[in-house]
Amino acid sequence: MLIDSLAFTLEKSGCLDAFWGKLDAGEDATLGVAASARPFLVAARFAASPQPTLVVVAGEDAAVAFARNVAAYVGEERVLRFPERADVPFDPKPADRRVIAQRMEAAWALKSGREVVVVASARALLRLLPPVEANAARPIALAAGEELEGMGVEGVEELGDLPRALEAAGYANTGELDGPGTFAVRGGTLDVFPGNLTFPVRLDFFGDELDEIRRIVPATGQTIASLPSVEIYPVSEFPTSPRALADARRALEKPALTNPALRDVLEKLEGGLRFDGADVVLPFLYKKPVTLGAYAGAGTCAALIEPRSLFDDAAHAADDIAERARGTNIALAGLFAEPAALDFGGEVRATYVSIMRVGGALDDELPVKRVDVAGMPDKIFGKLKSLAADRYTIVFSAPNLRARETMRHAFVDHGIPIQILKPGNLDDGNSEDCPSTGCSARPPHEGSQPESTEADTPAQAKRRLRRGVVNIVDNDIPLGMIIPKAHLALVSAADTQGSRAASRRTRARVDATEVTFPFKPGDYVVHAAHGIAFFRDLVRREVDGTERDYLQLEYAEGDKLFVPVEQLDRVTRYVGPEGGSPRLTRLNTSDWARAMNRARKATKKLAFDLVDVYARRAATQGFRFSPDTPWQREMEEAFPYTETRDQLAAIADVKHDMESPRPMDRLICGDVGFGKTEVALRAAFKATQDGKQVMVLCPTTILAQQHYTSFKDRFDPFGVTVEVLSRFRTPEQQKAALAGFAKGDVQVLVGTHRLLSRDVNPHDLGLVIIDEEQRFGVQHKEQLKNLRESIDVLTLSATPIPRTMQMSLSGVRDMSLILTPPDERRPVEVHVGEWDPDVVSAAIRYELARGGQVYYVSNRVRSIDEAVDRVHAAAGEARVGVAHGQMTKEELEQVMEEFAAGELDVLVATTIIESGIDNPHTNTLIIEDAQRLGLAQMYQLKGRVGRSSTQAYAYFMFPENVPLTEEAAARLTAINEHQDLGSGMRIAMRDLEIRGAGSLLGAEQSGNMSAVGFDLFAQMLNQAVNETREGVGASGELPPALSDITVNIPGHAYLPEEYIPDADARVLWYRKLASAATVEEVAALREDMLAKAPEMPEAAANLFERAWLKAFANEHGVKLISVAAGKLIVEPIDIPAAAMRPLRRAAGRYQPDKRKLTLPLRYFSEEERENLLPATVHFLEKLFGEDDAEEEAPFAEIEADNTASGPAAVALQNAATGSAGAASGSPATGATAAGSENAPTDSRKRGPRSALGHASAKGPASAAPASARPTARSERRANNLAKGDAARERLAAKRAARAAKREEGR
Repeated sequence: MLIDSLAFTLEKSGCLDAFWGKLDAGEDATLGVAASARPFLVAARFAASPQPTLVVVAGEDAAVAFARNVAAYVGEERVLRFPERADVPFDPKPADRRVIAQRMEAAWALKSGREVVVVASARALLRLLPPVEANAARPIALAAGEELEGMGVEGVEELGDLPRALEAAGYANTGELDGPGTFAVRGGTLDVFPGNLTFPVRLDFFGDELDEIRRIVPATGQTIASLPSVEIYPVSEFPTSPRALADARRALEKPALTNPALRDVLEKLEGGLRFDGADVVLPFLYKKPVTLGAYAGAGTCAALIEPRSLFDDAAHAADDIAERARGTNIALAGLFAEPAALDFGGEVRATYVSIMRVGGALDDELPVKRVDVAGMPDKIFGKLKSLAADRYTIVFSAPNLRARETMRHAFVDHGIPIQILKPGNLDDGNSEDCPSTGCSARPPHEGSQPESTEADTPAQAKRRLRRGVVNIVDNDIPLGMIIPKAHLALVSAADTQGSRAASRRTRARVDATEVTFPFKPGDYVVHAAHGIAFFRDLVRREVDGTERDYLQLEYAEGDKLFVPVEQLDRVTRYVGPEGGSPRLTRLNTSDWARAMNRARKATKKLAFDLVDVYARRAATQGFRFSPDTPWQREMEEAFPYTETRDQLAAIADVKHDMESPRPMDRLICGDVGFGKTEVALRAAFKATQDGKQVMVLCPTTILAQQHYTSFKDRFDPFGVTVEVLSRFRTPEQQKAALAGFAKGDVQVLVGTHRLLSRDVNPHDLGLVIIDEEQRFGVQHKEQLKNLRESIDVLTLSATPIPRTMQMSLSGVRDMSLILTPPDERRPVEVHVGEWDPDVVSAAIRYELARGGQVYYVSNRVRSIDEAVDRVHAAAGEARVGVAHGQMTKEELEQVMEEFAAGELDVLVATTIIESGIDNPHTNTLIIEDAQRLGLAQMYQLKGRVGRSSTQAYAYFMFPENVPLTEEAAARLTAINEHQDLGSGMRIAMRDLEIRGAGSLLGAEQSGNMSAVGFDLFAQMLNQAVNETREGVGASGELPPALSDITVNIPGHAYLPEEYIPDADARVLWYRKLASAATVEEVAALREDMLAKAPEMPEAAANLFERAWLKAFANEHGVKLISVAAGKLIVEPIDIPAAAMRPLRRAAGRYQPDKRKLTLPLRYFSEEERENLLPATVHFLEKLFGEDDAEEEAPFAEIEADNTASGPAAVALQNAATGSAGAASGSPATGATAAGSENAPTDSRKRGPRSALGHASAKGPASAAPASARPTARSERRANNLAKGDAARERLAAKRAARAAKREEGR
C-alpha cells in the first residue's frame, strides 16, 4: 500500500527517530505537529508497526473526520469508530442498534488484539461498558460449511440454540426482518440483520451444518451473493439472556423499594431486558463497569490528540449529562465515568500536540507546511519543480483517471520528471515510467533492459517511491502537505484544481432544497399534487415487465401512494413550525387544493413586491470588468489560509458576475468565520484593477475599523489607497478621505451608514459591498435599492433576513453558499439556562485558566456597571473592561486595543461586539438577558467566539423566575438546537418561521408556509415571480417541473442495492437526477457516480439514460418520449422534410399539424431493441443534430475517432466511461495534451459523448466536404455501411460484457 512506502520514507529520513524510538522501546512519547498532519502520522505509525491502536480526539465530528482521513491511507477495513450514543438511560428513547454494534465491534477488536485503528471522541468514552472478562462484546462468528458445534460460539451446539444466542445479544425475533438488530426463523433458514453490517444475511442450514451464507437485498428480500463467513456483533451493551434478566431483578428488588424510577424499571423487566432505557441496569449487573480503555490492553497503542482538549470535551459532556439527569432519580455512578477517571488504556501512549503549545515537554517536533497552490495552475508546476530539484520524494494523488491523465500531460509539457504508479504498483512493483523522453527520472537509453515484471517482495515494494520525481498514484490523499525534515511532499489533485472546479460550478443553480432540507425514509414530505404525507420507504415494483424504484408515501386514513423516483422533483421535505407532526392530507379530497390556492394567492402578492426594482436592474447595462490581472493573482496568493471548496466557488461566482454586462447583485451566505470577507476583498481588488472605486458598508464602527485594517494591509503593497469614515477618525481625516474619494485618489472607502450621506460623492463607483445586511434599517435599504440598479452590489450575511433569503431562493437575486468550515474549526458548545452566578464564575475561571478571554454581553448601557460588579463577584481576579456605543471614540478605541493586546480578561459590552470582531483568543461568551435578543442577533454574537481551533463556549442566560414569551422560548430553543458549523442558513429559516408577523406577509406568510411547507412555497414563489416578470396572470397550475415530461421507454432503471447499499444515499441520487434539467448536469452526475462507484450495472446506466432523455426533452421542448404498440412516439417535435427520408424507409411517420413523430421499432437493430433506452438516446441525439460536425450526415452511425481529438481527449473519454485503458492516439494528428484541453468533452453538446459512455466523431458520411452534396444512393450506401459497422461493434461489446458477467458469476 502507499502508506507502507510513505512510512518507509519517514523512517528512512530519521525525522521521527526520537518519537518512534521511544514508542518502539515501550515508552510514552509526545510529538509536536500541526493538526492537519496527525491522521497521516497515525496511519504511518500503524503501517510501520501494525498493532491495535486507540485514537482519542476531542469532539464527535472531529472523530468522524479523523477516522475518514486515516482510512484514506490504511483502508476502511482497518479503521473502526467507537461512536457516542445519543440515547441516555435516564431519558428513555430508542437506542440506535447500529451505533451499539459499532461500539461492540471496536471494543472486541481492542480486546482480541486485532490490528485496526479505533477512533473515539473523549465524550464517547464516558459511557461505561461491562468488564472485559464478561465478554459482552464477543460476536457470534459463523462460517459456511461448518457445524455449529465446532464454531466456538458459547452455548450454541445445534440450530435451536442460535436464536437464543441472538436474543441474548440483543436481537429481536420479529417474524420478518425489521431493520438492524432483528432476525426471523423459517425452518432451517435464519435471516438476521447484523447491527455491524449495512445489509442482512440469510443463513441456510442443513441440519446443524451451516450450508451457505448469502447477502439479502433489504428492499426486495432477494439474495445476491454468497459470503464465506459473518460476524454478528451484539446490539446491546450487556447480555439480555434469561440469566441476566434474573440477575437484574434480584439486584433491583431492594433499591426499587425506595426509588420510584428504579421501581418503574423493575416493572419493565417483566417484559424482558429489551426496552428503551434498559442500560440503567448496567451497574446492577456488574459491580465495576469499565471504560473502553480497559479493553485496550497489552500490545495496544493509545494515540491521544491534544490531551487538554480531550479533558475539555469530556468535562463538558459530563456537565451536559449531569444536567439532563437532574431530577430523574437515576444515579450516574456506574453508568458514566468521571472525566478525571477516564482510562485511555494502551501499553504505550503516543501524544500529538501543537508545536506552539505552552508548557509541557516534547520528545520531537515535525514542522509541516501547506502545499498552498489551490486554484493557481502556474504555481503548482513551479512548486513541484523546486521540490524535485531539492530531491524531495513527491507523491501526487489523482484518484480520477481523467485528472491523472490531464496532469500527466501537463507535467510533461512543463518538463517535470514523473513516475506513474498504476493501481497496486506499490504491492507488486509494476511501475511504469512516462514514455516521453525527458519526463522520466530515468530516460531510456541504448541497450537498456526492460524492468522485471515479477512481483516485488514487500521490502522492495516499499522502495517504489523515488526521490527527485513526481510519483503519480491513484490513491486518495485527503490533504496535501510538505514535511521538510523528511524531504517528503504529498500533493492531491484537489489541492490544485479548486479554482477550476469552482469555475465549472459558477453557473450552477442554487438548490436550496438539497442544501438545507434533504429527506429520507421516516420524514414528512410534500407531494406538490397530493399534499403532505409520511415517507415510509423506498420500494421496488415491477410494472409491465419494467422494474423501478418508488417512494411509498402514506396519507391520512391509511391511504398509500407509490411515486416513481423520476417524479422526485415533485416531492419536497415538509418544513413548518417545529414541535409537532404535520396533519397528513386526505387523498381524493379538496383539502390540498384549498391550501394550494391560499398559498398561490400569497405568492402572487409577494412576487410584485420582489420583482419591482430587480426587474429595472436586469434591464440596465452595467460595467463589464476585465479578467484577472497578474496583480490580482499575486494578491490572492498572499492569503495565509487554504480556501475551502465553497469559498473558491463563491469567488468564481462573483468574478463571473463582475465580468458580465449585467450589474451584479449577489448574496454570499456563509457562517461566521467561513471566509466571506476574503471573497469581498478579492472582488474589491478586482474592481480597482479597472480604475473603479469601491464602498464597503458596515453596520458598526468597530467592524468598519477592522475591515479598514484588513483591506489596507492586503492592498497597500499594490498601491491601492484605502480609507475609512468612522468616529475613530478626526474630522480633518474624514474630510481628506471624502475629498480623495471625490477626486478618485481613494479607491476603497470603508464606513458605516455614513457612506450613504449626501456629502459622499465617488469619482467612479463600480462596486458596493454590504456586510451584515440584516443590521441595516428600512431607510438605508431604500437607498441601497437605488444603487443596485446600476452598480455591482455584493452582500455578505451569515443569517440573511427573510426578505433577502426569499429573493435569493426565488431566483430574483443570485446567491452563493459557503457551507464548508475552515480546517480545524470546531462548533461552539452552547448552554441555555437561567442566570446562575456559579455557572458564570466557573465559565470565566475556566477560560482564564487556559489563557483565554471572555465576552460578557449586557445590552443596557444604564445598568452596565451593575454587570461589571457581577463579573467581579464571579471572578474577582479578572481584569475587566467596558465597551458600549455611548463611549467617546478615544475611550472605545483604547479599551478595544487593550482587549486585543491581552491586557484585559473580560470585556463587558453591549451588542456593539456583534458584527465582525475577530479575536482568536476569546473563546467564551456569556450573555445575560438573552431572551431580549433576536435569533439572528444571538447567532451573530455566538460567532464572535470559536474563531480558532480551540473549543469555544457560549452561555445564553435569562433571569430566573421571569416567564419567557413563546417567541423568546422558541428563539432560545433554536440557538440551542443549531450548534453545528454552518447553521446560519438554518437559523435564518427558523427565524423566518418564528418571526411570523415580522416577516413579509405577516401571519399569513407563516400560515401558508405551514400549510404547504417551505420548499413548495419557495417553488410557487419562483413561479409567481416568473409570471409577474412576463406580465401574465396566475396560471393556477402547479409549479413547472421536469416530471411534467413523460419518458416511457421499457428497460429496468434503478440503483441496485449491491451498487449503492445505503437507502438514504439512493434517495439523494434519485433527487439529484430528478432535478437535473440539462444534459450537462446529467453528464456531471454520472461522472460523480463513476468516481464513487466505477462498476455501474446496466439498471443504473439505464437510469442515467432515462434522466438524459428527460433533460434533453426539457432543453428541446419535447413533452413525450414513449414506446407504445411497437412504435417510438416523440412529440412535439419539428423535423425538416429532408430529415424524414431515412425514417420513411422504416415506415416512420411525421404529422406536421400535431408535430408528432411515430417510428416503428424495426428501425432499430435486434441488439438495440433488447435495451431501447441507450438506442433512443442515440437516435434523438442524431435527430436533433447536436454535433455540428455531423450535420452533413445526420443519421450516420457515430463511431469513435480517436485521431480527431488527440490522446488527451481520449484519456478524458476513458475516464468518464470508466475505462482503465491508457490514452492512445495517432501520431499523425500532431495533437498535444495542451492543444486538446479545449476539446469539448460534454456528452451531448458538441463532442464526445463521454458522460453516457459513447464516443462521437465524424461518421463516414461526414468525411465529404460540405460543397460536395452526396446523391441519394451514395447517402444510403454510406448510412448502411456505417450502421453495419456500428452494429457489429456493439454486438461484439455486448458479447464480451456477457462473457465477463458469466465469469464473475462463477
